[in-house]
Amino acid sequence: MTLLPDLPQNTVLLDMLRQQGVPQERGTYVCEGWELHTHPDLVERLEGLAPQWPVLATFGVPVLEAKGIAAVVAWSMGTLLVRLPEAPAEPLEPAEPWPPLTDPGQGWYSLCPWQSELPSADSKRLLTQLIQHALTYAASLLEDDSIDWQGRPVQASDRRRGKAKSRRPSRDKGKRQGGHGRRR
Repeated sequence: MTLLPDLPQNTVLLDMLRQQGVPQERGTYVCEGWELHTHPDLVERLEGLAPQWPVLATFGVPVLEAKGIAAVVAWSMGTLLVRLPEAPAEPLEPAEPWPPLTDPGQGWYSLCPWQSELPSADSKRLLTQLIQHALTYAASLLEDDSIDWQGRPVQASDRRRGKAKSRRPSRDKGKRQGGHGRRR
């Protein structure tokens, strides 16, 4: 079972994951009834790069999504796939491509999740920012304004009949009241 919705924006990814998915009930590398296709160290890395975000198990592969649209996929030991409107900027090191997902025009880019050429703090900062950008971009692909980019319902504003709430002006405007204010 997958938690990633079967939306048109997810079709290529879900088709790819279904083809490689292996149902498995027990074992060391099992993820929600599927054989895990991502090294546990990479799963931990993904969780560290997006600590406030739930990681969905999709056919044994960890996925981050926004508004039901896949944004980041952790694959094997050395691949983070990110969905972006444009290729990531330097100095991020690319990883092995994963066709057809990373084919031109698909909007997915393959990156090394470890970025060994960069200092550890820079690597984490840049990848965290990139993941947030991917999540925001993925959310923009769904034209549903009733939920925010994290999939939560959007709250109605505090406006009543077109008028904003406001505070009543004080009758004693300009006078010092009840010891409030700064002493000199």
